[in-house]
Amino acid sequence: QCQLSGLWRNEQDSLMEISAVGDDGGFQGNYLTRVTLAGGCACASPLKGAQQQPSEGGWPTFGFTVRWDKFSNVTTTFVGQCFVDKGGKETLTTMWLLREAVGSLQEDWKATR
Repeated sequence: QCQLSGLWRNEQDSLMEISAVGDDGGFQGNYLTRVTLAGGCACASPLKGAQQQPSEGGWPTFGFTVRWDKFSNVTTTFVGQCFVDKGGKETLTTMWLLREAVGSLQEDWKATR
């Protein structure tokens, strides 16, 4: 069984801490990017999400949103799945969408990566 709660580090040394996952799958925590650390603003950004409770023997899927309001006018949403290898190592795989604020509807095309 993969446990989503805890401290996670990605390939770029960003840190994410997830609180206990509730019975309904809801969770919250904080995200600290490497960019934040390198830029001198060591501000944790809040995250909120939900985990889909896996079926018997399945690996849980999840999604969460990070509000980077401490240093940027950007919101990022992540979706992914948690896996455990034969040695017991837990790994999260994710994809993300980042939405940046723009000044007009005409600039909307360049706001999402």
